[in-house]
Amino acid sequence: MVIYHGNAPLPGTPEAERMPEEDKKAAFADYAALAEIENWSGAPPMGLPQNATIVTVTDGAPVLTDGPWLDIRHTVGGFAVVEAPDLDAAVALAAQVPRARLGGAVEVRPSVSLF
Repeated sequence: MVIYHGNAPLPGTPEAERMPEEDKKAAFADYAALAEIENWSGAPPMGLPQNATIVTVTDGAPVLTDGPWLDIRHTVGGFAVVEAPDLDAAVALAAQVPRARLGGAVEVRPSVSLF
C-alpha cells in the first residue's frame, strides 16, 4: 500500500490555487498515468481533513464528532494498493506519485494477512 501524505497542496485549498497552472496539469497527468498501471489500484482523492466526521462508539451507540481526528501538520491525501514483487518495485511506483515531489511524501507499507 502507498499512502500519500505531507504538506503538498490539497485540491480546493488556497495553496493549490496558488500553484502554477502547468504544475497542476503535470500533477493531474501523472496521477492519471498511475491509474493506467495494471498493478496500481488507486482510491479516489480524499476530502479535506476539516470536512471529516469522526465516529466513535459509546455504550453501543455511534457518537459523531467534527474532524479532523488528529491534530498534525501533515494530512493524508489518499492511498493506493499496489502489487509489487519487492520493496524496490514498490518504491519505484511510489516515486511516481506527484505528492512526493510537491512537498509531501509517499509512505510504502506492506499488507499483512490476519488470518
